[in-house]
Amino acid sequence: MSPTQEQLTALGGVFLAAVLVDRIAKTGQATEAGLSCMLGSLLIRDPKDTLEVYGGDDLNLREGYRALIGALERDPSTLQREPLRYALSMLGLERQLAKRDDLLDTIGNRLPQIQSQVEHFGSAHENVIAACGALYQDTLSTLRQRIQVHGDMRNLQQPSNASKIRALLLAGIRSARLWRQLGGHRWQLVISRRKLLKELYPLMRNE
Repeated sequence: MSPTQEQLTALGGVFLAAVLVDRIAKTGQATEAGLSCMLGSLLIRDPKDTLEVYGGDDLNLREGYRALIGALERDPSTLQREPLRYALSMLGLERQLAKRDDLLDTIGNRLPQIQSQVEHFGSAHENVIAACGALYQDTLSTLRQRIQVHGDMRNLQQPSNASKIRALLLAGIRSARLWRQLGGHRWQLVISRRKLLKELYPLMRNE
């Protein structure tokens, strides 16, 4: 994988989280595979490469890649507007989080507890989702910028869906942090669209 493809893998994680948030908000449903992939990504330490953070398989990220391609191509027929808005909001929140050592410490201290729950229950279990959602609420929800999630109020008002959305936003912001650590910058999404697309298409080869 090229350095740019490593960045795009992490960005695919941001967009996958955004797609799943949008789907839960609108339909109340999200695949267990998608949830497991994103929540599992919170707990990977010292991966051998970026793809290992997401289970080692591009297939896990294909919905995120598809939404990212739609955003970069700017084709109205494939652009997923709400997921794009959520993804950009997560990138913005990550910049705010980076300046808050206290919140980073809280996240760092509580993730090992969540890891213990994952080992006991599995990564998509409701206890794990609730713990990740509570961690988001106690940290990122306290920042000035908030992510407004739009959808069907019947879905949004269900506590289990609210926990899933918060947990996915936490995982998406973790991916945004990884993207930044790999050298990603928001201006790339504007200035280097063609280069990014050229490197992104091969990552979709497994479709």
